[in-house]
Amino acid sequence: MTEQTPDAGPLTPPRSAGTDRRVLAPLALAQFICSFAGSNMNVMINDISRDLDTTVQAVQVVITVFLLVMAALMIPGGKLTDRLGRKRCFLTGLAVYGTGAVLSAAAPGVGVLLIGNSILEGVGTALLIPPVYILTTLLFTDLTARAHAFGMIMAAGGLGAAAGPLIGGLITSAISWRAAFAFQALVIALIIALSRSVPDPLPPDPHRHFDLPGAVLSAGGLTLIVMGILAADNSLALTAALLAAGVLVLAGFLHWVRREERAGREPLLSTSLFHNRSSNLGLVTQNIQWLLLMGSSFTVAAFLQVVRGYDAIKTGLIFTAATVGLLASSLAAERLAKRRSQGTLITAGFALTVAGIILLIGLVAGSRSPWAFTPGLLLIGLGLGVMLTPSVNVVQSAFPEQRQGEISGLSRSISNLGSSFGTAIAGTILVAGLTTNAYAAAMVTLAVIGVLGLVAATLMSRTTSGADTPDGGQPDVSPHD
Repeated sequence: MTEQTPDAGPLTPPRSAGTDRRVLAPLALAQFICSFAGSNMNVMINDISRDLDTTVQAVQVVITVFLLVMAALMIPGGKLTDRLGRKRCFLTGLAVYGTGAVLSAAAPGVGVLLIGNSILEGVGTALLIPPVYILTTLLFTDLTARAHAFGMIMAAGGLGAAAGPLIGGLITSAISWRAAFAFQALVIALIIALSRSVPDPLPPDPHRHFDLPGAVLSAGGLTLIVMGILAADNSLALTAALLAAGVLVLAGFLHWVRREERAGREPLLSTSLFHNRSSNLGLVTQNIQWLLLMGSSFTVAAFLQVVRGYDAIKTGLIFTAATVGLLASSLAAERLAKRRSQGTLITAGFALTVAGIILLIGLVAGSRSPWAFTPGLLLIGLGLGVMLTPSVNVVQSAFPEQRQGEISGLSRSISNLGSSFGTAIAGTILVAGLTTNAYAAAMVTLAVIGVLGLVAATLMSRTTSGADTPDGGQPDVSPHD
């Protein structure tokens, strides 16, 4: 049993390198498969739409709703870890996710696919991902070890998102798109088997208050906003109405949170989480990073299949450049963190990513060769691999252990909301008119958003310049700076 002291909190027993690897393996693999699920369907658009007799837009909705469900439920999922226990939530999420993968593999129509992939896999992800980051923070107490663990997990997540199109394309071409969901179910079974070695250093608190009204309001507001973006290609009036309703619901959520705090009750999301400027800017960069990754992935994949007429395997192979770039920079992330500050790495990552998007616009416009995609995708992969881990370190390490449930849920919700925004925004522009001009418009939009991320990273770099350390990666800041 884990010992506790009033001042120091839980004391985890010393672990060997082999034990650390056994603990880290299922956590990293869980992040990999959830990120893989968000991007691998991009290369199956034509196959799924033909097989299920549906449209490209319907497949886009399935992908976006999956990402939205993750984002909307990630904060409640993070809070449930305190009440139910981190490992129990992790295993429950894996079971729900696996059920959704099996149902998706057998889906007779797009409605069942929506339930299996978008709902069940989305809910499962929202339950299992917060424990990944909370357990990593609690189990790896040494700053250098924690930076390494987060590096491995974020590398696995980025690799899953970047390699999703390649792996999905290979499986789809060799067998079918349904086999890609069967692959996910098999990986989930492996993670469950490996999770026996993962301890939970803190006991669950079944009497911990859970803010159900806050969970409903936050999820409802985010859902309305993303639905508004998706409706843009059908009705601008409907888009405006949904966005306005979403903003009003989120304003109601903020009012509810403040009311709960004044009454001395624990809200779903404490406003004090937003008192740290470094963390706030880190959250912004996380959102935009995943927006750029998922938005560019969907745009390029849809353009290649619908406009260029490429099959799943050829589309997936083109994404190899992004996978190689992300893998190379992720493997170098730990060495880079010892030489450069977190803010510097995030700023450099955005600069590389924006440059990659600009190359994708220019080279593809001037050539019909599939090789024209390689330089841009390579730079995007390199840029994202450089900055994914530092952004997580800045946010997670800005808060003490007892607040990891809250900040982990918020952090993952913001990231997945970025993924949902990326697919919704870029996909809506592209699907509205699947032409070369629509591709360029979607990529230009992503480039502009990338510049906003670069500005946020620059501001964060200045904010953390006095505390950001290059030797293990965490800024030494307090929650109320």
